[in-house]
Amino acid sequence: MTAARPTVVIVGAGFGGLRAAKALRGAPVNVVLVDRHNYHLFQPLLYQVATAGVEPGQIARPVRAILRAQKNFEFRLCEATGVHLAQRRLDTAVGPLSYDYLILAIGGETNFFGLDGIRRHGFGLKDISDAVKIRNRVLESFELAMLEPDAERRRAHLTFVVVGGGPTGVEMAGSLAELIRLVLVKDYPRLNLNDTRVLLLEANNRLLTAMPPKLGLAAGDTLWHKHVEVRFGASVVDFDGERVCLKSGEVIPARTLVWAAGAQACTLSAGLDGLATARQGRIVVQETLQVPGHPEVFVIGDAAYMEHDGQPLPMMAPVAIQQAETAAANVRRLVAGQPPVAFRYKNPGELATIGRNAAVAHVRGIQFKGFVAWVVWLVVHLIQLIGFRNKMFVMMSWAWDYFFYERAVRLITPR
Repeated sequence: MTAARPTVVIVGAGFGGLRAAKALRGAPVNVVLVDRHNYHLFQPLLYQVATAGVEPGQIARPVRAILRAQKNFEFRLCEATGVHLAQRRLDTAVGPLSYDYLILAIGGETNFFGLDGIRRHGFGLKDISDAVKIRNRVLESFELAMLEPDAERRRAHLTFVVVGGGPTGVEMAGSLAELIRLVLVKDYPRLNLNDTRVLLLEANNRLLTAMPPKLGLAAGDTLWHKHVEVRFGASVVDFDGERVCLKSGEVIPARTLVWAAGAQACTLSAGLDGLATARQGRIVVQETLQVPGHPEVFVIGDAAYMEHDGQPLPMMAPVAIQQAETAAANVRRLVAGQPPVAFRYKNPGELATIGRNAAVAHVRGIQFKGFVAWVVWLVVHLIQLIGFRNKMFVMMSWAWDYFFYERAVRLITPR
């Protein structure tokens, strides 16, 4: 690293932060990537960790290993705690870090909408620890059900509620239902399968609202065939660890609730004094992804608020990746004394899998579903995984599950 060069600090090693660091390879800058974890996580497959399909290490890779060949790169394992914009200084848990340019790719976190009971007793699905906790709870529930003499309590242990009809909720519910009916039924032959329930609760009137209505209907039909109870207009207002309370007054006895009903920008964005925020705590940015009044600061990914066709850009990996490319290009342009360029989003399409041989897809105006969409989903996710080793292990895990109806990671691990 060269001392005379400008320093670009990137906060967050998710899809946006990692792509921005890569895009600055060979640029006349020093790149410092800061994250509280030492790995990049492929979040779209977290639900498969939660349902015992893959190991956590198969969807994560150390940041240093990914970028070890990049000469102008440095990684620091620490948590960012605040930004002093006037001083161009990032505060971290291990001390301050000065920058010439800052790219905030801090990502998102679960939005519980102020429902404290769900925050304390439910499960989000944003990181490896969340996924492992869900996997432990599901497997522990079956063990506890084996020991429970009371029929009502046993059914509560075996009732699993997923809240949110977006891609995460649909994929989680479908995979959980298959884990129970194709795998765990063999591990627990003494349990009555009729005691198990998987419910997908959606407050709106359809699933996958980002996709055409026809695909949302297809996803719902497929989930019903996989024995998932899909309910619309079902707003959850509380969960105490034993009962799920709906706005309608209905109470569902259940010990497990997975919350996939919302996301918001990470809490760091709320601590940035003087920066305007919009819905979900996202920071308002200009077309160039710069912060108004601070042209040296860029915000990308889930933390950035920008509208496209009158709607805020979705909190999805393709948005973060494309914004990272633009932000990195604009840093290069500013260093060279050139004006920045505007960001233009190109929608690559939407995919959601619903389990074995079933998925829905909307790509470049074309809608398709079933086995073909499922194969497309498999290929796209394998390609996007970082590291040949991870691709091979995930492909082997999927093949093992597909041909032998086995989930290889049915382990209850220490918390």
